[in-house]
Amino acid sequence: MEPFVHLHVHTEYSLLDGANRIDRLVDAAVEDGHKSLAITDHGNLFGAIEFYKACKARDIKPILGCEAYVALGSMHEKHHRQDNPYTHLTLLARDLEGWHNLMRMTSASYLDGFSFRPRVDFDFLSRHAKGLTCLSGCMSGPVNRMLRRDDKAGAVQMAGKLQDMFGREHFYLEVMRNGIKEQDNLTDAMKVLQPTIEAPLVATNDIHYLRHEDCATQDAMLCLAQGAKLNDEKRWKFDTDSLFFRTQSDMNRVFSDLPEALRTTLDVAEQVDVEIELGNHRLPHFDSDDGTPPDELFRKLCEEGFAARYPGNPTEPRERMEFEMKVISKMGFTSYFLIVWDLIRYAHEQGIPVGPGRGSAAGSIVAYCMNITRIDPIKYDLIFERFLNPDRVSMPDIDIDFCKDRREEMILYTRKRYGDENVCQIITFGKLKAKNALRDTGRIMDIPLNVVDRVAKKIPDTLGITLSEALDQGAELAAERDATDESKKWFDLALSVEGLSRNAGVHAAGVIIADEPLRDIVPLAKFNDNTVTQWDMNVCEAYGLLKMDFLGLRTLSILNEGVKLVKKVKGLDIDLDAISLEDEAVFSLLQKADTEGIFQLESGGMRNLLAQLKPSCYEDVIAVLALFRPGPLGSGLHEMYARRKHGLEAVVYPHPILEDILKETYGLLIYQEQIMRVSQVMGGFTLAQADSLRKAMGKKIIKMMEAFQGQFISGALERDVPESVAESVWKTMLEFAKYGFNKSHSAGYAMVTFQAAWLKAHHPEAFYAASCTYEAADSKKLAILIEDSRRHGISVLPPCINESNAKFTVLDEKRIRFGLEAIKGVGTGAAEAVVKSREGQDDGVFPSIMECFIAGVAEGVNKSTYECLTKGGAFDSFAQRR
Repeated sequence: MEPFVHLHVHTEYSLLDGANRIDRLVDAAVEDGHKSLAITDHGNLFGAIEFYKACKARDIKPILGCEAYVALGSMHEKHHRQDNPYTHLTLLARDLEGWHNLMRMTSASYLDGFSFRPRVDFDFLSRHAKGLTCLSGCMSGPVNRMLRRDDKAGAVQMAGKLQDMFGREHFYLEVMRNGIKEQDNLTDAMKVLQPTIEAPLVATNDIHYLRHEDCATQDAMLCLAQGAKLNDEKRWKFDTDSLFFRTQSDMNRVFSDLPEALRTTLDVAEQVDVEIELGNHRLPHFDSDDGTPPDELFRKLCEEGFAARYPGNPTEPRERMEFEMKVISKMGFTSYFLIVWDLIRYAHEQGIPVGPGRGSAAGSIVAYCMNITRIDPIKYDLIFERFLNPDRVSMPDIDIDFCKDRREEMILYTRKRYGDENVCQIITFGKLKAKNALRDTGRIMDIPLNVVDRVAKKIPDTLGITLSEALDQGAELAAERDATDESKKWFDLALSVEGLSRNAGVHAAGVIIADEPLRDIVPLAKFNDNTVTQWDMNVCEAYGLLKMDFLGLRTLSILNEGVKLVKKVKGLDIDLDAISLEDEAVFSLLQKADTEGIFQLESGGMRNLLAQLKPSCYEDVIAVLALFRPGPLGSGLHEMYARRKHGLEAVVYPHPILEDILKETYGLLIYQEQIMRVSQVMGGFTLAQADSLRKAMGKKIIKMMEAFQGQFISGALERDVPESVAESVWKTMLEFAKYGFNKSHSAGYAMVTFQAAWLKAHHPEAFYAASCTYEAADSKKLAILIEDSRRHGISVLPPCINESNAKFTVLDEKRIRFGLEAIKGVGTGAAEAVVKSREGQDDGVFPSIMECFIAGVAEGVNKSTYECLTKGGAFDSFAQRR
């Protein structure tokens, strides 16, 4: 039997066409004894690094490639869908130069050549052919296109063109026998022409799915791509069910007359030598305005911030800061912290609200002293190693909340600061999750919509639940599956597509910053005029790129607007960071669960928890946010916390040495940081080791957990803790690790929650006006807020063309005026234009509807806007009929 390598392989990243999951694909290659395997998705490198890592982990040589779309004319010419001539070529990176050319090619195809497909042209290929091996492609390849026209001379000429482009020794005639009659005929024709062309034949199978029976899965994806039904005879589909991962023996059988075409696959694979460096940080260098070296500026900022945060130079914070600075400098992350500091500084200078802290970064005293965060990690016992572990060389991750309506300004500043070509956003892939998988497959099977809707609603809303889990948990759902033969087929099809990538888009928050043009180091794509990496956030991090999350938080916009309204109406200057965290009015509001509109506390379940727990200190607010998660709620931990807080259940500590750690949570493990402290105090772990333990427990890394267990028990025995107690604590930590929450994140968000509650408690009119402004797009939410304001004695007056501004405004402590932009169909731009035209009138009011029309038209207000304003009641003050 001739050994064989698959060189033409599509994964799920050939979106809505390929149905191969990378892990299963590579496992199949290992099982069949393959030494190499290629990936050649349509026009992209979306899955290249994921594939590379999977192959390396299984000791298979990864061959990185792409089935390129090549425009027959110029890639810069745009066409209608039905008149968009292009061809296919199978391109494989032979070395690092080829890999970089492959990245440049796919980037150019999206950024410069996109016209229904990401395309390059032959001119571009000729300039970027070094290091690439070219296979002539499938039936749509340029050589086969000529043969399909029976133009043998043209086929020979095209093959010669590609040989000149890629080098005679790196061009191959691709032949397939995959059950498509025309393809078989083309293979026979290629055999005849091969001596004339003098290029080796190479066998492939154009793999789109793993097993023969997975043809149905791939066909379903094609239906989704076309918006078609399975029973639609006019839709496009493959005329074969043989595009699966054939074994080596099967390929030998199919190509028994062309053993040389099988051997050639090994020759192609042996030429490949691509080693990609993963994990090396590609951090941009921070250049200060005055030329101060980064390390010097880093220390200067830390020292200045420390003096402001901790007057008198107290010992514990000082030692903590020196330790953190040493770790950050040693790991090479000073520029990273300066980049984040610069972003926060710019936001403050521009009056752009920034959150007090998000995620584990709130555990860093350096971040606190540099004003990156505003939560004291010493006061709340937050742990630096939870954020940056000296024992693991991984990138720090500081996510930043900006007010929602000014997030784009921060992205624009980043582009200006580091160069437009050096900054871009990150791709994200929409996956077919349980409900979507069931709905989509139901639609293509032409199952009645009301049936699909009824059945899909029986899947629980639990985050991340799979269809299999839902079937195991729900007898009603299982009964729906088993009701008929058709329903069984439906569920089987849904299970087969579940988890596959459905579409690509722009990540809501992720931004990449580099110190060189990103085109030179990563493949790029474009969606909705946004340039993005072709790799998702996890791959970008593995590749060593600096990823930052710029999140738009609506509550920050509400708080900012509320403070402005208080200033305008009452003349009071409010600093929300300076409010007392012991404010009785806030705790009264929380204990009554009067939390409509308050960040994180609005749901019915959360209100029930608040009524039960009755927060009486800021630490309770932190705990509430950590407890209101599926794990703690499902285990009853929230009820135990409430009972112990109110003295209805005894507070019990597993051992006296843990009292200081567990006292604030009444003897219960709630936070991930508590696991770290317990392993430190009872097991003798360093905090770096403790964080590694936390991660091993959370991800169920068995070997690491077994090693850590022995270390923990030994350390406990050295501290005179009975073995039985140590074993019991270990089991408790294991159980807790399933749902423990990051205290640093909870502490940061608790601050935003508390500030929102403070504004509602002390200035409800400003709170409601600001909330209504920023919730106006959600009519249901807006109605709830208006009703809640009325319960608090504050009326919302209807919109008025002469009284309303674009946003909701405060008239006095008991009255709010409806904003024009909240009227359905009006929007911010039109509302502001109307207000601007009104301000140009004598006395700042429209004397008549006609004057309003005339002035508004001059500002660009159109007929549609006036119709919406009329229907919304804005002209009722003129006593005219709508």
